[in-house]
Amino acid sequence: MPAGPGPSGSADRSPAPPPAPAPLLVACALGIEHLALRSGRTGGAGARRATLLRTGMGPEHARRAVAGALRDGPLRTAAVVASGFCAGLAPGMHPGDLVVADETRGPHGATPCTAPEALVAALARELPGRTVHTGPLTGSDHVVRGQERAALRATGALAVDMESAATLHAALAAGPRPVAAVRVVVDAPEHELVRIGTVRGGISAFRVLRAVLPAFHEWHRSLPLPRR
Repeated sequence: MPAGPGPSGSADRSPAPPPAPAPLLVACALGIEHLALRSGRTGGAGARRATLLRTGMGPEHARRAVAGALRDGPLRTAAVVASGFCAGLAPGMHPGDLVVADETRGPHGATPCTAPEALVAALARELPGRTVHTGPLTGSDHVVRGQERAALRATGALAVDMESAATLHAALAAGPRPVAAVRVVVDAPEHELVRIGTVRGGISAFRVLRAVLPAFHEWHRSLPLPRR
């Protein structure tokens, strides 16, 4: 016989389990960036909620790939981190330095990043001794060199890459969520590279990128994330 109602007049019910936290999506453009991220330290149990997405090079590829990943399914509420390599714009920057964006800038304007100070602190714990810069990260649709680098620096930007601004804009267009951009300097005004990985600076940047994922998980766990 089915159980009757309890003393309050309603059937007894077990408490509902808490909702699962939203997942984490880490987007990068290049195969070498994807290799560094997937072969590095994962950050323990939190890594089970991370998805690595290789978007392809350039803002349009990034925009389409991120929009598609967030459209339906388990990633629709994911927090998004744009990562990979970048070109430093400020004098004194070196390959292997980290850049945490407080905003990204692109054709659609500026996109504020979520809790950059938490990412800076997490990266400092994971990579003690590495320089971490915080400031605007600007977008470009091509590789920036020479005098163009100085012109972008004059706008107040700290570093430049081709995908971060498009990645975060597409992420927020798909719905409200935490977003961030963390890049590793692979070349700088005094240290321009022709090909990633062929000189010491590129190898240094690769090794740093391998070590960032645990900091992304720490940032992700610290936020009041949307619930599914």
